[in-house]
Amino acid sequence: MNRYYLLLAASIVCEVFGTTMLKASNGFTEPVLTGLFIVGYLACFTFLTFALKGLPLGAAYGIWSGVGVAAVSVIGAFVWHDPFNAVVLLGIALVIVGVVLLETSTDNGNEAASADQVSE
Repeated sequence: MNRYYLLLAASIVCEVFGTTMLKASNGFTEPVLTGLFIVGYLACFTFLTFALKGLPLGAAYGIWSGVGVAAVSVIGAFVWHDPFNAVVLLGIALVIVGVVLLETSTDNGNEAASADQVSE
């Protein structure tokens, strides 16, 4: 795994943390949790910015948002008893399939572009 994927993973962790703190802040009425939300998102976008230096935008954003949605859905179900049923699970599965397809098509596109550059 290259360093850009590690930066993306750090961004995802911070985004999930920030979103969780956003919910916990109860509409910004809890100052400490609101501050943690802000810190989480500042860190998230900082890591994402550096990850995008070496990753394709579509694939990185797909992974970032897909993993974030899945993780926040699970956290919401366990912590706040948000709905988590077969439909939600199917939605998460479809997001994951979409991210895998994005990543696969991006890899194939990069290989084709690299092959074109070599043949020139």
